[in-house]
Amino acid sequence: MGAIALRNVEKTYGHGPKAVKVIHGVNAEIPDGEFVVIVGPSGCGKSTLLRMVAGLEEITGGEIDIGGRVVNQLEPAERDIAMVFQNYALYPHMSVYDNMAYGLKIAKLPKPEIEARVQKAAKILELGELLQRKPRQLSGGQRQRVAMGRAIVRQPQVFLFDEPLSNLDAKLRAATRLEIRKLHAELGVTSLFVTHDQVEAMTLAQRMIVMDAGRIEQIGTPEQVYGTPASAFVAGFIGSPPMNLLAGQASGAQFTVDGQTLQLPAAAPRDGALTLGLRPEHVVIDPDGLWPLQVEMLEMLGAERLVHGRLGGHLFTLRIEGTLVPPRAGSTVRLSAAPQQMHWFDAASGLRVGP
Repeated sequence: MGAIALRNVEKTYGHGPKAVKVIHGVNAEIPDGEFVVIVGPSGCGKSTLLRMVAGLEEITGGEIDIGGRVVNQLEPAERDIAMVFQNYALYPHMSVYDNMAYGLKIAKLPKPEIEARVQKAAKILELGELLQRKPRQLSGGQRQRVAMGRAIVRQPQVFLFDEPLSNLDAKLRAATRLEIRKLHAELGVTSLFVTHDQVEAMTLAQRMIVMDAGRIEQIGTPEQVYGTPASAFVAGFIGSPPMNLLAGQASGAQFTVDGQTLQLPAAAPRDGALTLGLRPEHVVIDPDGLWPLQVEMLEMLGAERLVHGRLGGHLFTLRIEGTLVPPRAGSTVRLSAAPQQMHWFDAASGLRVGP
């Protein structure tokens, strides 16, 4: 069983007054067979956390449990995990077959067993016709599939992916995401996948761990994280374009932003300093709308357009269908939004306020 439990996991570099704490008491439970994506901006600690699970970084505090064993003191080879890195790390002088089989040969598995495992992985990843090629004869996407194949043949309890798609172009990334999803559906192995790309996170994850500054901001399904962000950070990080966040003062059904008072369709959850969040797709142009938007720029994205402007002195974006007649840059349009689409966050802590 490949369940993973992280219990108050900490990581500090250095000692004494110069010590720098980069992971602050992370707690998470990942059931056997689940695909979890750790997502966050550069420097948030997601790769460090993954490397601690792999045993490539020492743990300063807490426990990491894999398959019912605390693995803090175990070497990477003893943890029954397989890792796929950002760089493919293939042996250039070896064929695809030998790259995939190398770890099994070192483990002294019988040749028939090695052959069976490599052929099975090659079939899953559609590498059968490439087994005798060298890495230099492969495309980037094919090399990444070989790296995944090398992990599959190990038949581990856990797969760890450290930004494996970041070296691929956009088209290959999309194709490889589908391959990873199919791979997990077929093998059902517990998987931890690290990325800073929210599209990868939303499309791959059964559940997401959103991190910021070494702390977990939210754990949930993509639908939960997108629909009910737990903090202003999550709201602004997940979504493209990101959620509009307006900092102001609430008083009943009025919200004052940079000196401009906006009438709300319903009272704010409480009075005082709050941040109002609205997804670009949840705001509509409405002649009878309560809020004036000064249009500054439009972006055509095929099936949709993004309208950028200023609302209460803040930059504000809304998404409209590409078939609609767009407003002109320099014009003022009125906006409306349903109360249930409004997200409220505490101005000081950034935590969600209300349901």
